[in-house]
Amino acid sequence: MFVASLLLCTAAVAAETALRDGDIIFHTSRSAQSAAIQRATHSRYSHMGLILHRDGKPQVFEAVSTVKFTPLAQWIARGEGGHYVVKRWRDADARFDKSGIARLRESAQAMAGKRYDLTFEWSDERIYCSELVWKAYERAFGVRLGETQQLANFDLSDALVKVKLRERYGAKLPLRETVISPQAIFDSELLTTVAVGQK
Repeated sequence: MFVASLLLCTAAVAAETALRDGDIIFHTSRSAQSAAIQRATHSRYSHMGLILHRDGKPQVFEAVSTVKFTPLAQWIARGEGGHYVVKRWRDADARFDKSGIARLRESAQAMAGKRYDLTFEWSDERIYCSELVWKAYERAFGVRLGETQQLANFDLSDALVKVKLRERYGAKLPLRETVISPQAIFDSELLTTVAVGQK
């Protein structure tokens, strides 16, 4: 256990040197809903966040119980096997000057403190992880990192997915609800991979 923790901390320290504000980090969550998200979206990744520095250190701005900052090492350790992938906007070098980063930070932190959205609604009342990142970029730069879908576009046939849907919505599913998945952002051609930790 000690060795595993040491390796995760070492990986986090190594990642810190390469990460920039605005980078997007993905992992496989160990939350109760993770498997359902993976099956519905046909994705390895079920959770994500936005890298923003605080006091000179990269932290993950994410939607969990609430929208908040999480220390990078803690965020990595929370994922399955310590694996993560970091992607960067292809226009980052051109657009992420001081004012660009300030704009992104402002649009993201406008959602700080909001509760996690268990029903994945496309409103700002509550926020889920991929919605946070997508809206932060769209509002700061007018860029769409991945295309939104409707709930009906996902694979809802899996037994576990059906159980989770019944828990959240009951008998009536909002099939036309706008949704953005971690996989849609992960697959965006506007992003490039800059770091991979522990495959």
